[in-house]
Amino acid sequence: MPGTRKLGRDSACRNAMLRGLVTFLFENGKVETTVTRAKDVRSMAEKFITIAKEPTLANKRQVLAYVTKEDVSKKLFDEIAPKYADRKGGYTRLTKIGARRGDAAEMAIIELI
Repeated sequence: MPGTRKLGRDSACRNAMLRGLVTFLFENGKVETTVTRAKDVRSMAEKFITIAKEPTLANKRQVLAYVTKEDVSKKLFDEIAPKYADRKGGYTRLTKIGARRGDAAEMAIIELI
C-alpha cells in the first residue's frame, strides 16, 4: 500500500478511492486529481504494471483483486504492460496544473507515458 498519507479518510474509504482512481487511470490513460492523491495513485499503478509484465495466473488474480473492472484488468495485461516490457519503471507522468478554484487545492494530471 502507499505510504502514510491518510487523505482525510478512514482506511476502507481511502482504499476504495484509490482502487477507483487506479482503475480509471488504466481505463482512460489519464486522471485529473489533487497532487497528494496522484502521488498515491502513481505508486499503486506502477506496482500493478510491474506485476502485469509477467502474465501468470497468480498475477492476474492479484490484479483482479484490486482493479474494479474485469475488462480494465484484461487491457492492463494485453495492452499496457507489454508496452513497458523493456522499461524498468517510471510508467506514469505527474504534471501539476495549478490550484483548484473552489478550495485552492493543488491539482495534477497523472498519465501513462
